[in-house]
Amino acid sequence: MAAEIVNPRSDSSTGQEAGAEPLDSFDPAFALHRGGKMAVQATVPVRDKDDLSLAYTPGVAKVCSAIAEQPELVYDYTWKSSVVAVVTDGTAVLGLGDIGPEASLPVMEGKAILFKQFGGVDAVPIALGTTDTDEIIETVVRLAPSFGGVNLEDISAPRCFEIERRLQERLDIPVFHDDQHGTAVVTLAALRNAARLTGRSLGDLRAVISGAGAAGVAIAKFLLEAGIGDVAVADRKGVVSADRDDLTPVKRELAELTNKAGLSGSLEAALAGADVFIGVSGGTVPEPAVASMAEGAFVFAMANPNPEVHPDVAHKYAAVVATGRSDYPNQINNVLAFPGIFAGALQVRASRITEGMKIAAAEALAAVVGDDLAADYVIPSPFDERVAPAVTAAVAAAARAEGVARR
Repeated sequence: MAAEIVNPRSDSSTGQEAGAEPLDSFDPAFALHRGGKMAVQATVPVRDKDDLSLAYTPGVAKVCSAIAEQPELVYDYTWKSSVVAVVTDGTAVLGLGDIGPEASLPVMEGKAILFKQFGGVDAVPIALGTTDTDEIIETVVRLAPSFGGVNLEDISAPRCFEIERRLQERLDIPVFHDDQHGTAVVTLAALRNAARLTGRSLGDLRAVISGAGAAGVAIAKFLLEAGIGDVAVADRKGVVSADRDDLTPVKRELAELTNKAGLSGSLEAALAGADVFIGVSGGTVPEPAVASMAEGAFVFAMANPNPEVHPDVAHKYAAVVATGRSDYPNQINNVLAFPGIFAGALQVRASRITEGMKIAAAEALAAVVGDDLAADYVIPSPFDERVAPAVTAAVAAAARAEGVARR
């Protein structure tokens, strides 16, 4: 039974109108979320006046003065070295779209507890009451001294590209838009293993991506960086190609980088003979288009809750099938990437997250599968305890190798 939205003038203790049945009684998700999913907890005791004098005044003044003289000490004597800001404007939340900052908070809280659970990284949800690009950038820049990194989340394209780029230029801490790069890292890891399973390399593969938003653009660029043979990206109007006159600046750049084969026209036409389908757009791909793909193809249909190609259909034609859902094998889940990526970056106090660090994360994630590689196991489970340590170590090592580590 669906719960009705209640009048905001409600009983303050339950969030419901007086006499109304609590939403908790309709759905266990509401019960779990009541009061929020996280809290701030002290890491030191304040039991008596001696503790108080060390944790606060006068003891704290010594620490403040030392940091004022040597600013890098902030990493040693505050939480900065282990905490990330999870920042959104609520414009592209999960499959919900533009629902605003308040409605985005349950997702941002969820992201924060995943950081802690899977990477040992503390995170603070920050939902901003603006969608203006300049205001978001200026706000994050002013908040940055309190944090060791910034995870941008659920900010709509194309603004997300500019926001990330400009923040990376202005800040000396990692800035990472997970909807772009987390998805790309996990996709590459699964694709590497799918290729290994079938005796191919990335260079042998031609991929078609459905969706030219944040995830689609990032995946395309990342696969090219990793050495894929060719990749074409399709939006609602078809393949993003140089002969189109309706492209945004982001898509014009994408057209220049991708589609060596010179494809144009529909997504369905581009799939003929393709080795890989990657779906990050929603919608439905007709079965005949899937059937037209190359023998031994891979179908990564990642839209939630309804994959672009239903797994039952995909399995008729594909050697490896992956989705974004937890109830099917081979879940492409960002939680496999972002906790370890940030943990590794924070561990070495990296000034930014480089392409090399992301590729190292993908390679480490793929390697966790090891000799257990199978068609229904090209990517590990988020609950595999080997994942975060492997990604963390690989990212930290790559940061040192690329000269962005400060310890």
